[in-house]
Amino acid sequence: MIYVLLAVIAITLLIVLWMSMELNKVRALVATVPDDGNVYQMLRSVDAELKHQEKTVAAIEPRLAAVEAAMPLAISRTGVVAYDAFDNIAGNQSRTIALLNSNGDGVLISLLVGRDETLFFTKQVRGRQGVEPLSPEEEAAIHQAMGG
Repeated sequence: MIYVLLAVIAITLLIVLWMSMELNKVRALVATVPDDGNVYQMLRSVDAELKHQEKTVAAIEPRLAAVEAAMPLAISRTGVVAYDAFDNIAGNQSRTIALLNSNGDGVLISLLVGRDETLFFTKQVRGRQGVEPLSPEEEAAIHQAMGG
């Protein structure tokens, strides 16, 4: 008899718990209704906001297309190689920097640091190749920039 009573209490508690969860769901739905009960006015304001957002997106789309068209031409790959350019200075003070786009076009900037002078060179890169002959460090900078 006691087991039957405990089973009835357990089942009753489960039902109360389930009903409580269902009641919370209904309360959440009711909370979305405006205080004045004018659901139609709320839907009209949501529709007006949606139209405004659609106009904003329509205005942005051509600008986004222009940016996407320009992306392959933008500098998106970089590589830096440090080395000793001269025998009279140590510590890898010289640098070659590759600034390339996704097609492998761009520029190399080389700074050759010596004890008495610093030399600055630039070279054009087209399709991962130098327009002029490249040093091993410049080739390494291109290789690093293009990811291998």
